[in-house]
Amino acid sequence: MERRDFINVGLLAAIGAAATTPAALAANPSSESLKPFYLPPAAPLQPGPGGLDIRTWVRSTQTNNQFSCVEAAVAPKYMGPPPHIHKELDEICYVLEGTASVLVGNKVYEVEAGGFHMRPRGIVHTFWNATDKPLRFMDLYFNQNFEDYLEELFHKIYVDMAKQNLTPMDAGIGKRITDLDKRFGVTMFPEQRQAIVQKYGLR
Repeated sequence: MERRDFINVGLLAAIGAAATTPAALAANPSSESLKPFYLPPAAPLQPGPGGLDIRTWVRSTQTNNQFSCVEAAVAPKYMGPPPHIHKELDEICYVLEGTASVLVGNKVYEVEAGGFHMRPRGIVHTFWNATDKPLRFMDLYFNQNFEDYLEELFHKIYVDMAKQNLTPMDAGIGKRITDLDKRFGVTMFPEQRQAIVQKYGLR
């Protein structure tokens, strides 16, 4: 990871740590004291053969379940997840490299490197990379251990799909994804995906 990126990770962690100020802890006396931790630099995440990958930096268990932080890498001209909605999760995105197209409700935001974007719960949203260059960003997740959702999806379910040459249409895979969505309060709208793919020439 470049020094600029590492500084950005620290900045994001500081934003999330705002919820751990003395005033915040006093308002929640049951909170355990947070433990300091250090995150060593790492090479920038690559999208990989699937076109999209994630890497957890800060786990919810490290912050008394207040927030987590995940890096995402998206290949050029690649669609993210189908439009979806979260019951509990709030998200803040910080773009490290490239430009993220972020749909929230009916509005598309073009978030360039160095820019932030907030995606509150209860609003349909998604993202994609409409450019010819790689996209990397950090997502901060509040109010839910969403890194566990992503790791199960990307590093377990998708891996099993690739090994067994399956698609989400497979009954077993479909059930695992549906159960995962239900467990984390995620509602997907896959019927809205294709229009975005066609409009922006995505894969």
